[in-house]
Amino acid sequence: MTGMVRTLTVNEAAMRAAASRGFSTATDLADWLVRRLGLPFRQAHHVTGALVAEAERKGVDLDGLTLGEMQVVEPGITDEIYSVLGVDNSVASRTSFGGTAPSNVREAAKLWRLRLDHAG
Repeated sequence: MTGMVRTLTVNEAAMRAAASRGFSTATDLADWLVRRLGLPFRQAHHVTGALVAEAERKGVDLDGLTLGEMQVVEPGITDEIYSVLGVDNSVASRTSFGGTAPSNVREAAKLWRLRLDHAG
C-alpha cells in the first residue's frame, strides 16, 4: 500500500469527469426541492426524475439544463438551483462529520498525519 500511494499520480480531470457522470447530483436536486420549495419528498423525487430524463434526452448533465427547461417541470425552481448542482457544489455541501467538504477532508488528513507521526 505504501508503495502504491507513494507513486500514485492523480488525474484530476478524469476523476472530475467520472464523478460528473450518471447524474450524481440528482439527490442534491431532490433535497433542494424539499428544503427550499417545501415539496414532499415523493413529489421532489418525481420532479428530479423528470429533469434527469430531460437532461438525458438533451445529452447534458443536470446543470446543463436551462432554468426555463427546469421550470417547465417545476415552476417554483429558481436560479438558486445551480448552487447545488455540479460535482464541486455537491462535494462542498457535505459538511457533517465525515463529509466530503474540502475543509472536512483537510481536517481528517491533518488528524491522521498527526496520529501516524506519533505511531511511528
